[in-house]
Amino acid sequence: MNRLLLTIGDPNGIGPEIAAKAVAESGAAAPVLVGDRLALEGPARQAGLTLRDAVPGATAEAGACDIVDVGALAPADLQIGQTTAAAGAATIAYAERAVRLAMDGSYAGVVACPHSETAVHQAGISFAGYPPLIAELTGTPVDRVFLMLVGGGLRIAHVTLHESLADSLARLTTELVTEAGLALHSALAAMGIPTPRIGVFGINPHAGEGGLFGTGDQEITEPAVLAMRERGLRAEGPTGADILLGGERDHDAYLAMYHDQGHIPIKTLAGRTAAAVTIGAGAPFASVGHGPAFDIAGRGAADPSAVLAALRLLAPTAPGALK
Repeated sequence: MNRLLLTIGDPNGIGPEIAAKAVAESGAAAPVLVGDRLALEGPARQAGLTLRDAVPGATAEAGACDIVDVGALAPADLQIGQTTAAAGAATIAYAERAVRLAMDGSYAGVVACPHSETAVHQAGISFAGYPPLIAELTGTPVDRVFLMLVGGGLRIAHVTLHESLADSLARLTTELVTEAGLALHSALAAMGIPTPRIGVFGINPHAGEGGLFGTGDQEITEPAVLAMRERGLRAEGPTGADILLGGERDHDAYLAMYHDQGHIPIKTLAGRTAAAVTIGAGAPFASVGHGPAFDIAGRGAADPSAVLAALRLLAPTAPGALK
């Protein structure tokens, strides 16, 4: 099976270090790194690896670190520990190159090391997380691409993501919730769960309590759950998020309506080891659930656990399996 690609994220953060460590610890399943050679030379040497140009279809070899050298960063712009526009632009260039390589079938999917949204925005690039970018790169309508967090024994997909709560609530529709549920079902099937049981969170406390706390659930989430069931999904709810997560947690995954509703429980249970999976697009794509840790970049102290978890998450999937 084709290997996974691992982008180094922000080259001035811990991305290059944890990417090299992930290669060293992955053995025969080592990913191919996508980034700048100049940012990887030091971390690779510290990990006991020799850099070599990647060849599609080539197998991993002990002591070797296969890379796709994007050449997006000038030597003067490698400023370890600093937040810069040049590094932000390079981060997006790495992701773009990796997704295109995965789409042509040469590689099985993409995992991304941590990025800095501040650096990306300093570069003048509109960026609201990876799902919209992956939608653009794959030619998928943006309202059919979503984020699923995995960690702490939970899988939670999000109908809306990086926007104000007011904007998120205004954008929720029965159709959008239904599309998110369909994308989640397909992603779970690709991960080896053919008939997943999906718990749907309500918008309001207690899913509106029959209209006592608002009618949003009666108008949006209840019809969406019915629509999912009509499509053959084992969707249940809407139910208050606190009730679903505070009980037996016997669903395979959950569908959150907005960012914090899904992020808080995952981050509480999994911390920095959570993985973020983009679902609904044409190329399997995951990223780590933590930031670039500029404060410890270049010290050799960064932990690659989250990267390794994300790689394991995508390893069973085939090209296009998360459509």
